[in-house]
Amino acid sequence: MAQENCAQEAPQGRSAHRPTGFRRLTPGLLRVDRAAEHFGGLPEGVSLPGQLLAAFKEAAPQLGISPRLVHAVDWLFCFTQPQDWQKGSRPIVWPSARMQQEALGLSPTQAKAINRSLIELGVIAMQDSPNGKRYGRRDGHKRIIEAYGFDLAPLAARYGEFKRLAGEGRAERAAMGRLRRRATIAKKGIAQILETVAEYGFAGEEWITLGRDCAALGRALKAVERSDEMQVGVLSLERRQRVARERLEELLGSVESDPMGAENRLHYNNYKPTPNPKKDTVIAAKERSRGGEGGLPDPAPSEARRAPEKGMVHGIAPEELVRLAPKLKPYLRRASPTWPELIDAADWLRHDLGVSKSLWGEACLAMGRELAAVALAIVSTKDPAHFTASPGGYFHGMVTKARAGELNLDRTVWGLRRAAKPEGERRVRGQHDRASHEVWNS
Repeated sequence: MAQENCAQEAPQGRSAHRPTGFRRLTPGLLRVDRAAEHFGGLPEGVSLPGQLLAAFKEAAPQLGISPRLVHAVDWLFCFTQPQDWQKGSRPIVWPSARMQQEALGLSPTQAKAINRSLIELGVIAMQDSPNGKRYGRRDGHKRIIEAYGFDLAPLAARYGEFKRLAGEGRAERAAMGRLRRRATIAKKGIAQILETVAEYGFAGEEWITLGRDCAALGRALKAVERSDEMQVGVLSLERRQRVARERLEELLGSVESDPMGAENRLHYNNYKPTPNPKKDTVIAAKERSRGGEGGLPDPAPSEARRAPEKGMVHGIAPEELVRLAPKLKPYLRRASPTWPELIDAADWLRHDLGVSKSLWGEACLAMGRELAAVALAIVSTKDPAHFTASPGGYFHGMVTKARAGELNLDRTVWGLRRAAKPEGERRVRGQHDRASHEVWNS
């Protein structure tokens, strides 16, 4: 019976696919070999070989080439000489495997892996010798006459690509920088809105959701690396800021813009103004210097007055302000403080009253630091039931009045002074004030 042909019965001769130790021909290797074969010297616009290396390094992030591989190319580049990059030559270098491993701190396996990666990425080509070793010779003019090893010609062939990718990388980084700044501005704007909401006591799930969503968006944007993805997140943040601001404006429009209280209402006087206001100013200053009952005039933001350490400021001394507003005491080191110490104490007291740091800063700019401390001290003397929204909202109204030049605290200060005096003295003082008022208006 004739025996059928089959795989089991085939002759077991030498296999044609037995490993030879030669470098495997991959698509990447074939492509980079073709690029190296067309080397004709430095490309147009390049005068120094170092420009090729610089373009490669700048484009590496866009190509996804790791810093470790970039360092390996940089090391190989050091072995080339300027004449190697001229037309008719080839930039081939031949450091030994041991030298490469020791210089780059690699094991033999790691060195082979890096070399394969550089070939597949199209950065270097290999010129293999008949015996598989790397070596080369130069003539008396230092020109290469024979070389086997790493061929860096692909760097020249891909110079135009590297420059283009480097430009795209710069544009991408610039776009990311702009988007991150926009994100920061939007997040700060939302934080400012939420602070104002808290100051006015506006409660609602919408504000809790806004804060939670924006915090989550901020965390997510930190991990984004592409400008198109970043833009989506930034637009979402800006949209939330815009909607929240419109909503806040609606709520503030429905709230009385001026906090209740005599110190925040305009004062109307029934006497005729003097034709010489400078003279009145001098007289008033002299009366205050004699210990008279001076008021608290509105400070101009542009005034560059140097406040005394312990003297009278706006008609009130530091010890008296502490006596009238005892909630300042826990934040003072001594019973007889200076104005700078009082201002620091007011900055601490604002935490208890729910006044934000930004609002406190606005108050210092609008009123001056000393009068801002006086105003905050006044707020601390109010009963909680006095506020229509919150102490922070009340203080916000005082700042608004100060900006408009309409804040007058003298009545409130004198009211606190009267309230601090014994009952009998307050009654006599009240009769004296009424009598003076009748004489003044007669």
